[in-house]
Amino acid sequence: MDIKRVKLVVLAVLCAFTFAGCKKNVGAEEDNPVNTEQESDEEKVTYKFGFSCIAKENPYYVTLADSIRDSLKEEGHTVIGMNKDTHLSSQEQIEQINEMIEQGIDAIFLSPVDWKEITPALQALREADVKIINIDTKVADSDYIDAYIGSDNKNAGTVCGKDLIEKCEKGGKIVILESPTMSSVNERITGFEEAIAGSPFEVVARKDVKGDLTLAMEETKKILKKNPDVVAIMCGNDPSAIGAHVAANELGIKGIKIYGVDGSPELKKELEKPNTLIAGTAAQSPINLGKLAVKTAVNMLNGEDYEEETYLDTYLITKENVEMYGTDGWQ
Repeated sequence: MDIKRVKLVVLAVLCAFTFAGCKKNVGAEEDNPVNTEQESDEEKVTYKFGFSCIAKENPYYVTLADSIRDSLKEEGHTVIGMNKDTHLSSQEQIEQINEMIEQGIDAIFLSPVDWKEITPALQALREADVKIINIDTKVADSDYIDAYIGSDNKNAGTVCGKDLIEKCEKGGKIVILESPTMSSVNERITGFEEAIAGSPFEVVARKDVKGDLTLAMEETKKILKKNPDVVAIMCGNDPSAIGAHVAANELGIKGIKIYGVDGSPELKKELEKPNTLIAGTAAQSPINLGKLAVKTAVNMLNGEDYEEETYLDTYLITKENVEMYGTDGWQ
């Protein structure tokens, strides 16, 4: 064997040992398997939310609460406060919020019972570093809140007022059923009164019915007994309109026009009836409001971009267009 062939044999042997001692793709997935699903679960951040609102027996708030709960559940978050008393006083709401703070909530969806008296709770939430997502009804001191999501409430009143002018050109006596502790209702009534300003209407009575169906019915009966020639009743929400409608029917009053705000299935069904006294309801969407509130809150806690103030469109539903929106559910 010549020297050249010996060198080639030795080189081949060395290469064989070298490659045998090396492992291909060291550090690759097949050599170091990782449970990516487990890592994904560990990295997902979830939050605890509180929910506190005006009156949970109101179908609007029931639907809003359901929308928020369902949206949070889809993302794996938890929410407390959904099953508390159906009708809170302002002090009870403050106590409820303090309990939520003690339970370690990260943020709260809040619609105040009283837009001014809620301030001590806002202060407590700020001190506890709890984010405040103010929904539907504004608080008086907006400096405390981190975001507001609601409907265009002033426009809701405006469209009712404009419709009344068209349907009752001669004017006449009107009644306003309001709720001064609720900023959303205040905005609706302001929009309505500004719309009819300069028209031949006279407000002969206005009552605080707190957005409650039964109270609205009782107060409307008293008013109509004294003023049977009233031509219209503007109500701050749909439950108040339903109460006024029941009262007028029981007294046998005809030709009166009753307006509500919400766009609830109950009032839309009433609009389908040929001889109804309901003239219209300014519609809003608690479903969309709830979804947007959750998106805003989660983005906020994740340090992502969000809108600090959002107003959803409102529009009038009447007997002429109710079929377009349907009566089986909320729009």
